[in-house]
Amino acid sequence: MPTAAAPIISSVQKLVLYETRARYFLVGSNHAETKYRVLKIDRTEPKDLVIIDDRHVYTQQEVRELLGRLDLGNRTKMGQKGSSGLFRAVSAFGVVGFVRFLEGYYIVLITKRRKMADIGGHAIYKIEDTNMIYIPNDSVRITHPDEARYLRIFQNVDLSSNFYFSYSYDLSHSLQYNLTVLRMPLEMLKSETTQSRQESFDIFEDEGLITQGGSARRSSKFAGTRFLKRGANCEGDVANEVETEQILCDASVMSFTAGSYSSYVQVRGSVPLYWSQDISTMMPKPPITLDQADPFAHVAALHFDQMLQRFGSPIIILNLVKEREKRKHERILSEELVAAVIYLNQFLPPEHTIVYIPWDMAKYTKSKLCNVLDRLNVIAESVVKKTGFFVNRPDSYCSILRPDEKWNELGGCVISTGRLQTGILRTNCVDCLDRTNTAQFMVGKCALAYQLFSLGLIDKPNLQFDTDAVRLFEELYEDHGDTLSLQYGGSQLVHRVKTYRKIAPWTQHSKDIMQTLSRYYSNAFSDADRQDSINLFLGVFHPTEGKPHLWELPTDFYLHHKNTMRLLPTRRSYTHWWTPEVIKHLPLPYDEVICAANLKKLIVKKFHRYEEEIDIHNEFFRPYELSSFDDTFCLAMTSSARDFMPKTVGIDPSPFTVRKPDETGKSVLGNKSNREEAILQRKTAASAPPPPSEEAVSSSSEDDSGTDREEEGSVSQRSTPVKMTDTGDSAKVTENVVQPMKEVYGINLSDGLSEEDFSIYSRFVQLGQSQHKQDKSSQQLCSRCSDGVIKLTPISAFSQDNIYEVQPPRVDTKSTEIFQAHIQASQGIMQPLGKEDTYMYREYIRNRYL
Repeated sequence: MPTAAAPIISSVQKLVLYETRARYFLVGSNHAETKYRVLKIDRTEPKDLVIIDDRHVYTQQEVRELLGRLDLGNRTKMGQKGSSGLFRAVSAFGVVGFVRFLEGYYIVLITKRRKMADIGGHAIYKIEDTNMIYIPNDSVRITHPDEARYLRIFQNVDLSSNFYFSYSYDLSHSLQYNLTVLRMPLEMLKSETTQSRQESFDIFEDEGLITQGGSARRSSKFAGTRFLKRGANCEGDVANEVETEQILCDASVMSFTAGSYSSYVQVRGSVPLYWSQDISTMMPKPPITLDQADPFAHVAALHFDQMLQRFGSPIIILNLVKEREKRKHERILSEELVAAVIYLNQFLPPEHTIVYIPWDMAKYTKSKLCNVLDRLNVIAESVVKKTGFFVNRPDSYCSILRPDEKWNELGGCVISTGRLQTGILRTNCVDCLDRTNTAQFMVGKCALAYQLFSLGLIDKPNLQFDTDAVRLFEELYEDHGDTLSLQYGGSQLVHRVKTYRKIAPWTQHSKDIMQTLSRYYSNAFSDADRQDSINLFLGVFHPTEGKPHLWELPTDFYLHHKNTMRLLPTRRSYTHWWTPEVIKHLPLPYDEVICAANLKKLIVKKFHRYEEEIDIHNEFFRPYELSSFDDTFCLAMTSSARDFMPKTVGIDPSPFTVRKPDETGKSVLGNKSNREEAILQRKTAASAPPPPSEEAVSSSSEDDSGTDREEEGSVSQRSTPVKMTDTGDSAKVTENVVQPMKEVYGINLSDGLSEEDFSIYSRFVQLGQSQHKQDKSSQQLCSRCSDGVIKLTPISAFSQDNIYEVQPPRVDTKSTEIFQAHIQASQGIMQPLGKEDTYMYREYIRNRYL
């Protein structure tokens, strides 16, 4: 048994689907192709799904013999002497699932994948392509005229766009939850039902959205498009709910137990009330309507009870909707939400009350005197101090030597193995897109500073704008926001961080208008079809013979609000609106508490410490196959680090150094018009008001509109452009292109050495000579200079052994013999193979090739 719990690696990572007239045979294997499983799918049932798993682990030779017998048997039954009776249909890397409409079942397979990220050696893959195969044979198929239409609606959900999975890492939970489960005492885990081996044909599959250094988990409950899904349903699930997690790790150690990992989680979601907007009027801003009176905040109570269970306390609400309007519109939601929070807080213990922060972000954006990001930074500091963040290692000794006031005031829960995040920031505007994304970026930037400080990478928990790290982090959040905005609103973001910093290029306004029109068109004409696809894909609607079809329903309100289709159970208390077990363990989240109810959710299996199901080293490095360095470590990132690196070596390469716009590789060379605009922009970047038409865009489509990326040759959004010299001045062009030698190398090589430099170099040469044996003649030659040799004495010693302080390893006798044998082998002196080596080689050949 291992000394600690470890995540189980799926034993089925490669699949091959074989076909006969009566059955499909799904043959799965591990990545090394040493263990095989076989799943039999019956094709003679027209509408039922019959699956047989023999629960036997096959070797490669046994699978070959089995497939040969199946081929021969089906060839005899069908009378086929010359052709094969077993056909290879498709190869795959995973099973998405089985789905049925009005005819028989389909199987959805992942046929292409791409490695996108790595968390502690656990690979994260993106689905690149899928294949949907109809299971029943044509001879027993019962056709239905509406089957093809349901199939088209289902396939409108593009599985190759934003779906990710892992064979060993749980993407559906946060890093804090996953590592908390691994830290549970083995004695408690042993008390649960255990299995000796993995006895099921299981493939771990999750939906998620992975970005560089972070992940976003979109809720599958009450999911939909912008105007068709607003507010909350009867169970407290809100629209457009996304859990955003930023993960920071030390890549020098690939282990959850020995490495350093940190994360911070925040949430966005629609205002938890019964409200909607009627889009039948074809207005850019449909009026907001409160659908049901809820004087006891029933739906808000259900929603915040879920959040207390998942994240603990305190729950901090950052409400960014407008508070002052000529015509009452967004303010309707603010007033109702304030009343709900006040009502719920009067029954909670004072130390666990919901914190409500209202801030009219649109009003501050229009003001020329207010700095939006400065105000957001103040809010972010107060939020992170209340919630804390997660890190799996104790505080560094440097935090004791150099105490920081901000660090000492940090909240959360401090334990012996690190820190836990308790509580969550819940940010919302009307659509939870543009304003919300900028606010989350500022909170994430503040949390990132604390994370870097906890890992000992910066001296103080502060990060400034115009550094490489913040530029990359800003790019990450904008890609993240664009993806969420495309899914929910139909276009990319309009108001980005540059917009609120008031340094966005003026050419951006025309793109904002185009994205506003694109979003309006998507909301008015295509969102209904997208909503039908989502309802069918998530199983909200089940096609049934004799009942109305999906496209015949006037609304999907009854599908998402189950209390309209059946009698309500006993209503919850108006005062004790929380779950009793949840309130007992606050501020810790109930889902991460070690208790009997949570242990029942875990599947505990016993493995030997060297079993491949828990050997993450072999899973990541795969020593049994020929691999390249790029394939193992090069990840598919949306942005290249070279765009954020300094142009020359002479500049400080630290990613935390504030840089001028012309010092980064992202400065863009443009034409003459772009140059003129760049010069004007640099002069007015610090105090320029927002573009004059920004308010018009905001009023026509609120704050949530999209923008396309800059075309090649245009002014970059990622850094302030710089003034370029005219092409006629060849001397100045040469000066800009060819960097001075002193700036590149730090010294002008054409200048002669000073006496002090020559003396230092002579002593350096003498230090090198003192490391080798010299004959008497050379010693006599150097005796004159022996007085100049510097004697070095160690001034410190490291007593610990970790990733920062390392002692020289002690080599045992066996390791020394192995190294000596390796040296002799390079000289052609081969050692005779022992019995154990010969046996190991024979086993490898037998498992690999026989």
